[in-house]
Order: sequence, then structure tokens, then C-alpha cells
Amino acid sequence: MLTNKVDFIATIEVQNANPNGDPLAGNMPRTDSNGHGLISDVAIKRKIRNRMQDQGNEIFVKSRDHADDGFNSLQKRFENEFNKESDEEVEKRSNEKWLDVRSFGQVITYQNRSIGIRGPVSVSMAKSLDPIEITSMQITRSANSMEPKAGSSRSSDTMGTKHFVEYGVYVVYGSANVFFSEKTGFNEDDLAVIKESLLSLFANDVSSARPEGSMAIKELFWFTHSNKLGNVSSAKIHDLLEYDVSSEHENYGDYQIGLNQEKLAEYKDKGLQVEIIEGL
Repeated sequence: MLTNKVDFIATIEVQNANPNGDPLAGNMPRTDSNGHGLISDVAIKRKIRNRMQDQGNEIFVKSRDHADDGFNSLQKRFENEFNKESDEEVEKRSNEKWLDVRSFGQVITYQNRSIGIRGPVSVSMAKSLDPIEITSMQITRSANSMEPKAGSSRSSDTMGTKHFVEYGVYVVYGSANVFFSEKTGFNEDDLAVIKESLLSLFANDVSSARPEGSMAIKELFWFTHSNKLGNVSSAKIHDLLEYDVSSEHENYGDYQIGLNQEKLAEYKDKGLQVEIIEGL
């Protein structure tokens, strides 16, 4: 189990990519009411889970393209492991077997059960520092998807629209709660996997919407408190992040992202430790 609360802040650079499409808006990049880009917490945890699995850890919520155990549903994966065990035994063994369960928690509703496991690791939505500009382009195909009729030729036709963010920097916040770790068995080794997963979040995550190199973790600010409850609140940790708001930003360096040194010194006096790590 953990002995010290942990907070983290990660910055994400996006270049000519769709970081998280909204299916209710034609898969356009997600935005809030003020035009700031969003990446859902569910999407971020999906990528963390994939990285957990890539590192050799067993997880419960596997995506279809990462399902390596022959089970194509959570129900089948669960029923392969459990039969008539008590709810307490199911919760205990689920936490022991699956890293994502003891990290993020899980709601289990199979075999007429209703078990809620609350995990110690929380992750926020990522939000861009500036409002984003979304570019759309029509996609055409030069090959026939169906055999043309005899005596006719078919020209290229439109097959869809592609939306992307030309440039943006997003920020995601998260924490690891000691008290919940005591219930699930989440420990320091598990925390190290979370840390490595964040640093390499977009490794092995290539798609047509996110080409290789179009998304990257730039910096990870890792805060370790000196006790279980925390030296300061997570909200005050979030307020430490500073960036330039006076000029246009064309690259990551233009933002001059950093931490408020005066407040950080005050928090360090209380026992807070900080590590700033460059992303993969």
C-alpha cells in the first residue's frame, strides 16, 4: 500500500491530430463551451490501461485490439475467473489479479452481483490552455470500393471528413489516494507503473487520427506528500501551474510552462517533494 499521497500534472502537446473525437459531433475534437479542447478522462485511462498491458501487467478492461486472452467481453473474462464465490472474495481477488481494478476501481454487475470497488488513482479530463482551432478536410478515394457497371467509369468521390487540431497544449491532473490504496492493495510498484504509463502515454497508440509523433507527453510534474492526507490540497497543487498568457503560442516553449516558485517553496517547507520529468 501507499504511505504518501501523490499528485501529478502532465502536459500534452498536440500537432495536427484529433486527440479525442466526439461521436455526437461527427467525431470532431471535443471542446467546452469556451472553445477549449478536451480529452475525456475515460480516453486517458484507456491509454493508461493499454500502457499497463504493454508493460506486462494483467488488466480487466481490455480494448478489443488489446484482447489477448480470447475473451471479447468483460462478462466472459469475469466468468472465467469467478463462479459462486462471495462478493468479498470477488472483490479481493479482482484487486489482486487486475492492476486497473486496484488502480481505478471497477463496478461489477455480472452474475446478478452489484459490487463497487473504489480505486485510489483519479484522473481528470485534459483541457487545452488556449481555445483550439479545428481544421476540417474532405477525404476522397481514388479506388473503387465496388465493381463499376459495364461500360462506365467511376471518378473519385468523397468518403468522409477528417477533423484535427493544428496545434494545442493540454493539461491533465491526477492523484493517488493512500486511504483507498489500503482497500485495494495498490502499492508503490503499481504507482511506478502508473508513472511510466503517463510518461509514455501515446506510445503504441498510432491511428489515422493520431499519426506517429502527433501527440506527446511533454512534462510530468510529480508531487509526493510527506503524509497520507497531503501537505496541501490537490486544488492548491493544481494552482501551482503557471504559463504565459500574453502572447500567441506556436510551440511548447512559447507557453513558458512552470510552477509558482514562491508557493512551491512554502509547500516544500511543509514536506512536499516535486519531480519534473520529460516525457518519452
